[in-house]
Amino acid sequence: MPRPGLRLSLIWLLLLGTSIDVTFSKRLDRKSSHNRIVGGQEAAEGAAPYQVSIQTVWQTHICGGVILDKEWILTAGHCALDYSISDLRIVVGTNNRLEPGQLLYPDEALVHCLYDVPHLYNNDIGLIHVNESIIMNERTQAVQLSSEQPPAGATVTLTGWGAPENSFPTVERLQTLNLTIIGHEECLEAWDYHTGIDIGHICTLTSAGEGACSGDSGGPIMWEGKLVGLVNWGRPCGVGLPDMYANTVYYQDWIRRTPAGCKNRVN
Repeated sequence: MPRPGLRLSLIWLLLLGTSIDVTFSKRLDRKSSHNRIVGGQEAAEGAAPYQVSIQTVWQTHICGGVILDKEWILTAGHCALDYSISDLRIVVGTNNRLEPGQLLYPDEALVHCLYDVPHLYNNDIGLIHVNESIIMNERTQAVQLSSEQPPAGATVTLTGWGAPENSFPTVERLQTLNLTIIGHEECLEAWDYHTGIDIGHICTLTSAGEGACSGDSGGPIMWEGKLVGLVNWGRPCGVGLPDMYANTVYYQDWIRRTPAGCKNRVN
């Protein structure tokens, strides 16, 4: 049963973007920082052509995301809200976030109508429209959306430019890490039935020293070559608790209808 009165502020919740600075007393073993993402490794060139870096116009990486089509980027809702879109730029087609294959600028953002910032971070999913068509090529491609849920025990692949440890800066070169899906009940139990985990989340937990960190928010987890989740939140960073992802299979109808439907716009 849930513990009464459980509050996010008491468990030091971290959104995995870069705009929230949370200090956590437990440091990971320094060996895990030799790679990145927390326990990952550098991705092969062109391994994730759908991956984007959402940056400030001052070139600071804040979130990941994926190319949905020639006009739209799919990401976490809080990634579309942390900054004014006039202060953002989108980098596509590269493993090095400082060397864009193509540089684009957002002109509109759409966030789920039921996104409940700043409390539980349910329905944490959003779309960003870019100011010109994305040029598709070998290094820049739209993501494929999975229509099947990955089962517990499935291996998924996370990519991103997130920090190697809590309070560390994000990295320049794209990192990758394989993670294991865990069941919803196991995830809830590990978080003491936290109300920030709902039907729209999927969870991963492999081992301590592996997982998402600051700057990975909005980035993809892929299963059998298709998108199944976007990084939402977790405890910083790779400390042996499950990480939460917006379940893109659950939200697939919202993703497809949103440009003409839900009008929670950020300009």
